[in-house]
Amino acid sequence: MSGEGVSAVGTSAAGRPTQEGILRRQSAREPAARTYARALPIVPVRARGLTIEDADGRRYLDCLSGAGTLALGHNHPVVLEAIRKVLDSGAPLNVPDLATPVRDAFITELFRTLPPGLAAHARVRFCGPAGTDAVEAALGLVQAATGRTGVLAFTGAHHGMTSGSFDASGGAFDVRATRLPFPQDYRCPFGVGGERGADLAARWTESVLDDPRSGVRPPAGMILEPVQGEGGVLPAPDAWMRRIRQITAERSIPLIADEAQTGVGRTGAFWAVEHSGITPDVMVLSKAIGGSLPLAVIVYRDSLDVWEPGAPMGTFRGNQLAMAAGTATLAYVRSNRLADRAATLGAHMLSQLRQLARDIPCIGDVRGRGLMIGIEMVDPEALYDSGEHQWAGRQGRAGARDSEGSRTNSTGEPAAPAPGSAQVPLRAGSAGPGQVGVSADAASSRLHSPAQGEGIPTADVRGPHPAAPGLAAAVQRECLRRGLIVELGGRHAGVVRLLPPLTISDEQAAAVLDRLADAVEAVARAHTGRTGQVDHGRSGPSQQPTGPPPRHGSGTEEPS
Repeated sequence: MSGEGVSAVGTSAAGRPTQEGILRRQSAREPAARTYARALPIVPVRARGLTIEDADGRRYLDCLSGAGTLALGHNHPVVLEAIRKVLDSGAPLNVPDLATPVRDAFITELFRTLPPGLAAHARVRFCGPAGTDAVEAALGLVQAATGRTGVLAFTGAHHGMTSGSFDASGGAFDVRATRLPFPQDYRCPFGVGGERGADLAARWTESVLDDPRSGVRPPAGMILEPVQGEGGVLPAPDAWMRRIRQITAERSIPLIADEAQTGVGRTGAFWAVEHSGITPDVMVLSKAIGGSLPLAVIVYRDSLDVWEPGAPMGTFRGNQLAMAAGTATLAYVRSNRLADRAATLGAHMLSQLRQLARDIPCIGDVRGRGLMIGIEMVDPEALYDSGEHQWAGRQGRAGARDSEGSRTNSTGEPAAPAPGSAQVPLRAGSAGPGQVGVSADAASSRLHSPAQGEGIPTADVRGPHPAAPGLAAAVQRECLRRGLIVELGGRHAGVVRLLPPLTISDEQAAAVLDRLADAVEAVARAHTGRTGQVDHGRSGPSQQPTGPPPRHGSGTEEPS
């Protein structure tokens, strides 16, 4: 029998569906492959801006933003107005590639935002509704234009889950994509970080392309993310981006920039490639360009436009509602300079999180660009076995080799330090690179510059602590208890990710940081308590609400 006031199908006496019943039916009916529903067991029923409300009336600050699709947050008035206008006009809702006023308006607005070097000679192709469809189209385009096969991609990449896009992603094996090292400071594949690490990554790329015995044939193209999102929120260095553009241009290799998640102001520029000033040959655009509705396109140089009429494009390439919502979103972000806003607020949030990291050893690194932010959780008490060159930690990485202590790290990237490069040990009791939450450049300089007196060069370099996916998951759970929704990512799912809408207010940003800090400190206390270590959290009490998230106030109210 059902409980008092609740029907047998899981609705309240007032006729409102109960969260427990809906979640139970989802678990029984939907596949084991579901992800967000496992980590975030809520049932959203209403949403506006940053705030969503579940079936039980609890409110949350949403820093997942539909996996980055909601540049303006939930149900922004300009988006809703654009959708209603199309619905009320009687216009067709889906026409394959026929010209319509809605389609024309979308393309016109999109071209206003493109990098000038591409906009002047661009073609746009509408694909299937997902970013992976656009990646497939981009790969097919460069293969048709060059007459070559194969693709250059980077370790840690995520380009989608269909055949070609998955081949180019970092988790695929036995595929036609050639993996190249993606530069990063905290877990540098070469063990040096900074400008030197980025330079070595570029040299590796040149060597693979120019060595006749590398086993790599001239590729059809290269695909990269200006900021790796699923890979752990890793911004590509601007100088490295320019070097890669030079390398590909000199060898007539089309460069594909996957801006599915980084585009539409997310990183502090309208398109993330603008930070480095490069102009790619192809841009993959999805997520936010549909204004919360499914839409994906590629924009490319007209010289690559060799397709014959009837080339595969996808049934839903004429989604008029998505184009209208996308036009409204692009125009609003552009006219209100939300990319600049993302750059300013993102820098402030990164600064605040780095201050928090100084007191919490289980925060290994804080990084990001604009409102694309990552906090990598690590196990600070993991033991390093110098004989086996590996960390033996509690987070399940006992067999993973350290990136500077073996030939490869856990991502398969080359990890041998550069000949003659200085290597600085971590003294007992000291924080590792990035473990005090400073900028990546500062962390790298401390680790890799012996002239600064940070240690004596030695072969016993331990590098950063191992990733702690268990701690990251605990932070996500504690955030949810406090009314904050965050995402996880990274090579080992050890990075807590923030993707708030670009419309987030200063008050809401402060509320997000407060709840996140409280959650991280709660996890750190529990972690250090189990191991008998001293609490390194902030001095003074911190709030640890045990009840449901607040229904009102505390940063959940949307600005008028």
